[in-house]
Amino acid sequence: MKKINVSTVVTIAGSDSSGGAGIQADIKTISALGCYAASILTALTAQNTQGVQAIYAISPDFIRQQMESVFSDLSVSAVKIGMLHDDSVIAAVVEQLKKFKPKQIVLDPVMVSKSGHALLKSDTIDFLTQQLFPLISLITPNIFEAEKLLGKKIHTIDEQEKAAIQLGTLFRMNVLVKGGHLESDQSSDVLYLWEENRCEWFHADRIQTNNTHGTGCSFSSAIAAFLSKNQSLVEAVSSAKNYLTGALLSAKSQIVGQGAGPIDHFYFIEK
Repeated sequence: MKKINVSTVVTIAGSDSSGGAGIQADIKTISALGCYAASILTALTAQNTQGVQAIYAISPDFIRQQMESVFSDLSVSAVKIGMLHDDSVIAAVVEQLKKFKPKQIVLDPVMVSKSGHALLKSDTIDFLTQQLFPLISLITPNIFEAEKLLGKKIHTIDEQEKAAIQLGTLFRMNVLVKGGHLESDQSSDVLYLWEENRCEWFHADRIQTNNTHGTGCSFSSAIAAFLSKNQSLVEAVSSAKNYLTGALLSAKSQIVGQGAGPIDHFYFIEK
């Protein structure tokens, strides 16, 4: 039997005990897209569709050990990073990324909740941008996170595009500003390609559903998965957008939990 190399994607994120977001959503997404998922836990949560009830932090030393174990053994094609809750965790991740130098790194900068509540202190955000951003292939902030990074409000798609350009120019990197939180008939995301100094737009009809738990985690993981398959950044974002749209549309008819339900990661499998 002929053996084949499998694209391996590593997710570095916190656990969601209800399975809808965080590292569980990442693993489901990566697996659904035909890649092998490995995981580095940064925190544990007691969480469900109604919210987060408790958080248990993982020590930076153990995060380093997890990364050492995974990267020294597996041939990693891409990395997705979720929430890194303090300076010591960021420092541990940065240290190991510099050591192992994965080719593609997608950062979902989880700084602000869906309600607009700040999840990271200003000095931690500064540390994140100074230490981790220089290593990243793409950041995927939502509107709230882009506002936090720039210190100004975003109300329109024109302002959304300007924000992507400003962030990309400021940090010298590729930036995808997601527009799911803007009030419009479409869910539109804009990608600023820093080296080419141009923007690409990605549009989809807005799906009216409460089942959106884990959307950001899954989108960034999907991008990492498609990058691991050697798609260009524009192709990877487009493919990930299509996957996410299908997962949201299928989830619209499902009931999971009593709050904001998860998307349907394996929507293409007959139920």
